Amino acid sequence: MKIVIPGGTGQVGNVLRRAFEGAGHEVVVVSRSRGVRWDGRTLGEWAAEVDGADVVVNLAGRSVSCRYTRENLDEMMRSRVESARVVGQAIGVAKRPPRVWLQMSTATIYEHRFDAANDEATGRIGGGEAGVPGYWGFSVDIARRWEAELENADTPRTRKVALRAAMVMSPDRGGVFDYLSWLARLGLGGTVAGGGQYVSWVHDEDFVRAVAFLVREEVEGAVNVAAPGPLPQRELMRELRKAWKVPVGLPATRWMAEVGAFVLRSDTELLLKSRRVVPGRLREAGFEFHYPKWGPAAENLVRRRRE
Repeated sequence: MKIVIPGGTGQVGNVLRRAFEGAGHEVVVVSRSRGVRWDGRTLGEWAAEVDGADVVVNLAGRSVSCRYTRENLDEMMRSRVESARVVGQAIGVAKRPPRVWLQMSTATIYEHRFDAANDEATGRIGGGEAGVPGYWGFSVDIARRWEAELENADTPRTRKVALRAAMVMSPDRGGVFDYLSWLARLGLGGTVAGGGQYVSWVHDEDFVRAVAFLVREEVEGAVNVAAPGPLPQRELMRELRKAWKVPVGLPATRWMAEVGAFVLRSDTELLLKSRRVVPGRLREAGFEFHYPKWGPAAENLVRRRRE
């Protein structure tokens, strides 16, 4: 197949590119910095790559690993909404449009909750929950508008899927697993604000397999791409320390997390929001995870990181 990946220069894009190229597919990365160039908001010569492609996987959007200033939040919104809109336009004008468009979304669309898991059928969309910072709702608004661009795009010959992805764990440098491992190996990977908040994640191998599955199968609409075993932050870090053979991890209070996030130029929503998300539609369609539980997944990732 020919697979076009707008915004494919980040961690997730590199994971997909390596896997697809390794399977013998032609992969075209569209980005602002390398590969086929675009600006992420207007049609141009890059759209010729979409015409005749088999699959488009749009990953474009400003990284969420930043301080949630008004400027950064606005850029996070614009970069996602505008890129999804122009990808839809490119597909819409193509003489030979791709048969499937996989649009990145996020599991953060669901509300901050502890009591039950969010699947696609019964999950509650977030925004306005009591007792959480009001600005957390902006991430939900981004996801809503991201998915709205996909839904509203005039692409009648192309099946559309919104990938409500959890944190993709890979051994690559610069990703979330790299950051969590750094904390664990320094002895700082303990509980954060009590550690009861749930973490949803997916092993990179299962993420690739899920994307390939959604290309093959006639599934459309929103799909949770997350391992079926979300777990509290305290347990996630305990298993990660075990995999790295680090006996202890110092805990952090909420205010300590605020200070750490400020130093790292990140935001505490990434640490404190409880994301309890499960893959209802994937499993109903027959997808089987190789790494449904975090312990074996962490062991595999640590081993690959050491190689």
